[in-house]
Amino acid sequence: VQLQASGGGLVQAGGSLRLSCAASGRRTFSSTSRGWFRQAPGKEREFVASLNWGDGRTYYADSVKGRFSISRDNAKNTMYLQMTSLKPEDTAVYYCGEKRGSSPRAMSVMGEHIDYWGQGTLVTVSS
Repeated sequence: VQLQASGGGLVQAGGSLRLSCAASGRRTFSSTSRGWFRQAPGKEREFVASLNWGDGRTYYADSVKGRFSISRDNAKNTMYLQMTSLKPEDTAVYYCGEKRGSSPRAMSVMGEHIDYWGQGTLVTVSS
């Protein structure tokens, strides 16, 4: 599976961005979860949001709940992260990942055991 993340950029605080993660390589099974993680300079990678590809269940980190929304387009095999009310502390490289046979919540604590990673896209929020 290849994951291609895109959509990052520079935005002012309070602004919005939409990230995309396009998957290719094989069929996506309904038991698969995909999600977004981020890594700020000098910090460890942290979970942002995830969803189950089959039923669309979602799970969010407390820090983004109510501001970010994760979604999918099954036909395009693409996942999105709509980010609103962005804050400077949201500045990071955002990575999409896939974990087979996992719930969205379980994926949130599997940072070291993700099956596939995209290459990352940089989001910079200026104050």
